[in-house]
Amino acid sequence: MSQVDIQPVVDFLMQLQDYICQQLEQADGTGKFTEDKWQRQEGGGGRTRVMTDGAVIEQGGVNYSLVSGNKLPPSATAHRPELAGRTWRACGVSLVIHPKNPFIPTSHANVRFFVAEKDGEEPVWWFGGGFDLTPFFPFDEDVKHWHQVAHDLCAPFGTDVYDKHKRWCDEYFYLKHRDETRGVGGLFFDDLNDWDFEQCFAYIKAVGEGFVDAYVPLIERRKNHPYDESHRQFQLYRRGRYVEFNLVFDRGTLFGLQSGGRTESILMSMPPLARWEYNYQPQPDTQEGKLQAYLTPRNWLQELN
Repeated sequence: MSQVDIQPVVDFLMQLQDYICQQLEQADGTGKFTEDKWQRQEGGGGRTRVMTDGAVIEQGGVNYSLVSGNKLPPSATAHRPELAGRTWRACGVSLVIHPKNPFIPTSHANVRFFVAEKDGEEPVWWFGGGFDLTPFFPFDEDVKHWHQVAHDLCAPFGTDVYDKHKRWCDEYFYLKHRDETRGVGGLFFDDLNDWDFEQCFAYIKAVGEGFVDAYVPLIERRKNHPYDESHRQFQLYRRGRYVEFNLVFDRGTLFGLQSGGRTESILMSMPPLARWEYNYQPQPDTQEGKLQAYLTPRNWLQELN
């Protein structure tokens, strides 16, 4: 084939944005997403939806974009030199939720599709995405639920998919300078074209819709959990790690900025408040100190049975 029909992917992603926003608004109770439509000079645009100061969600964004261009940025061609000289299109839904209550984890998810084309040559395409969880005060039952949903949605696509994409998530969301994972992981995959187009597409549908099944029950469980100022201050301190990862390591942030994406939409993943404290060392027998045991790759489903 000389071209890829991305319209079914675009239609699904727009519907997915609607679905996730509806489910999160329902879980919040009072908060509403406001929409900001934007256009990109080189090609394409998107819909940025942000909720600020909801009953549960302090700040969260659910973005849809479809962008295109004639030349890929260095972040895309550095490891894929065969893409040089191709026109490209990329579409996706990306979200980050920063709750108010420190006992509700922060969460991130995205699903995306990329295609690079050149006259007379076969298109180069792949899917990517995943979701990951960043608790500040972890509960074993929440971590198990999160990974059980991930495991179950992967199962129809192969017995090794969950293990492979869980490991990829642990390795990707890792802060080398801190020697810790960003949270308790989940799923991550990129360059997915090992299966045929329809099966790859079906997998990102499962991941995108599975995020709601994995995350909304955690909001419901923890949104009324009591907390005090010490919990809040630890939440803000750990949010600093989130900022460090997004600005230092995240490839999506780098691609978006290098390709001329909309800065406000790219950086909506940042928390509304965060703090840094020099050489902070929580006491190991405290709730704060117990977090460290969760910031290393573990086989959660076996350990928490």
